[in-house]
Amino acid sequence: MLMPELTALPGLADLFLIMLIALLSDMALGDPQWLYRVVPHPVAAFGTLVTAAEKRLNRATRGPRDLFWRGVFVTTALTLLAAAAGLVLQKLLLALPLGWLLLALAASSLIAFRGLQQGVGAVFCGLMESLTAGRRAVRHIVGRDPESLDEAGIARAATESLAENFSDGVVAPLFWFALLGLPGLCAYKAINTLDSMIGYKTSRYADFGKAAARLDDVVNWLPARLAGAILVASAALIPGADAARAWRVMCRDAPKHRSPNAGWQEAALAGALNIALAGPRRYGMTVVEDAWMGDGRRSLDPKDLRRALRLYQMAGAVLVCLLASAWLILR
Repeated sequence: MLMPELTALPGLADLFLIMLIALLSDMALGDPQWLYRVVPHPVAAFGTLVTAAEKRLNRATRGPRDLFWRGVFVTTALTLLAAAAGLVLQKLLLALPLGWLLLALAASSLIAFRGLQQGVGAVFCGLMESLTAGRRAVRHIVGRDPESLDEAGIARAATESLAENFSDGVVAPLFWFALLGLPGLCAYKAINTLDSMIGYKTSRYADFGKAAARLDDVVNWLPARLAGAILVASAALIPGADAARAWRVMCRDAPKHRSPNAGWQEAALAGALNIALAGPRRYGMTVVEDAWMGDGRRSLDPKDLRRALRLYQMAGAVLVCLLASAWLILR
């Protein structure tokens, strides 16, 4: 038998097998669109709850302190709700025959390896067609105004999104599943969704979303660094990439990034491919000043985006090998 019948939290070896199947399932199948045309995706359903709570409690008439504590309440309550839902679902699934396989499939819905690859791949294909097509594709994966970006800006924005979301969408979900099972994975996705919806330093969210943004920084601290290390290791396996430079640039530049976490993946990828990421960027009318990650070319083109996708794919293969090795060693 690959795995014993499980009715409680899996053992460590079983957990790595479940994670491996979840990742491989997402890589092969991604999100089944036919299913999510019938029922909402878990993240979309949770986003609806966040929107409702924010509209009800984030009132401009309230003072900054009141808004902060309201944000703390919403972040805590919705995160605990997501964890509780994950716990109930995990218990129900593990009580069924082959429940461990169903648990893996449930976890795969909260991993975004294939979705991210497809999103960034669409930007590459768009740029190869025209600037207009590239702008149309990049608006689905970044928060910047696509109309303000030229070809180099689109390629850089998509590459940065690929690097950052390798942690947020792949490594961090697996990390929290390994640590706390499906409740941990659901709680992580809740925090990450809260941050993406209300964790902005705008007049509307500066106080209300502060707790969500800080909590997101905490839960991504270690996964971001693990993701950077995996990108460094992957660079050793890609012709034309440089693992030594990736490590050097990551250690030197990542702490300079305005985000406590995003710099580790961006700097690792930039060093591996000898390009420069981050730096000053525009969001609407706001210019965000940030340090450059890497010493290479700042003007990227579609070929650089294709190289980044190859490194990302290799990082996925490395992650699969790590999970498989851990399972084989511990079984």
